[in-house]
Amino acid sequence: MLNLFCAPARYVQGRDATDALGSEMLHLGLEGPALLIAGATVTQELEKRWATTLGAAKIDFSIRVFGGECSQSEIDAGMRDATERGARVIVGAGGGKCLDAARAVASALDLPVVNCPSLASSDAPCSALSVIYTESGAFDRYLFYRRNPDLVLVDTGVVARAPVRYLVSGMGDALATWFEARTVIEARGSNQLGGAPTVTAGALARLCYETLIADGLAAKAAVEARSVTPALDRVVEANTLLSGLGFESGGLAIAHSVHNGLTVAAGTHASLHGEKVAFGLLVQLIVEGRPESEIDEVVAFSRSVGLPLTLARVGLSEHEPDLIEAIAERTVAEGETAHHEPFPVTAPLIADGIYAADARGRR
Repeated sequence: MLNLFCAPARYVQGRDATDALGSEMLHLGLEGPALLIAGATVTQELEKRWATTLGAAKIDFSIRVFGGECSQSEIDAGMRDATERGARVIVGAGGGKCLDAARAVASALDLPVVNCPSLASSDAPCSALSVIYTESGAFDRYLFYRRNPDLVLVDTGVVARAPVRYLVSGMGDALATWFEARTVIEARGSNQLGGAPTVTAGALARLCYETLIADGLAAKAAVEARSVTPALDRVVEANTLLSGLGFESGGLAIAHSVHNGLTVAAGTHASLHGEKVAFGLLVQLIVEGRPESEIDEVVAFSRSVGLPLTLARVGLSEHEPDLIEAIAERTVAEGETAHHEPFPVTAPLIADGIYAADARGRR
């Protein structure tokens, strides 16, 4: 098996980075017309700045407001809009699901794509895949693409003005990066590219974890104060770039499969991606039999920033055995990354891990 590593062509991050969108696109030879697939809130906040920066670069653009769910119907509608408007580049601006939909539209039409996350809520912006959901919000499938985004541009000023819950959710997603990559490396398994993890991917995944432990609480405080600080800059980079490179080129394991399993329960749909991944990580560490000192560190960090550690915090009850069984069955479905573990992973094993994680979180 060959070692494989991938990354976006260009990554730009900083306060007021939005104002450099036009010039950064020109730097890569990306010309209009551009279709911006954008969330309603970020459109209201940034439309005038987009007009200024893209106007200065002479890039014509139009806006499609994202419908809220990265479903096949949303992707199909985006493709129709892009085709009707003669788009030559797709720009996604908003949260993780909006960017997933933008990448899916761009890939289907073989167009370049720019990702402008308005939140540091997941590691999706840098990746060459999208998570597709059903209309009701349940996990459907992954879509894999030939290449990563052409440009990822993160305005930390925008991130600092978003609700703090999204930054914390991004930390939950990023928290699992090192532990899942480590599992794949130890198992000599394959990453999300179908190749072996590189030393680089492992090092980036480890740095992601170390950055969260060092700066996570201070970054949360910065967003609560609506301020851009060095700690926030580092955590935004960890949530977006380090975790993005680490999960894709390092690999995934039980934590993300538990997330996918949890989506079968309607009660979890109000929880964010990273919140469910954080609980899934606790399940993974317990099922893998990791040292208590390691679990203690993860639990202490999660508690300090407000990540969920119990079933109740992700909208469920431990007194729903049939539902827990369904979640466990979905977690170990064929093709799930839970099977990247170096031992057989079964539904009863996951169910026991869920109950044990919930008990550990409540304790």
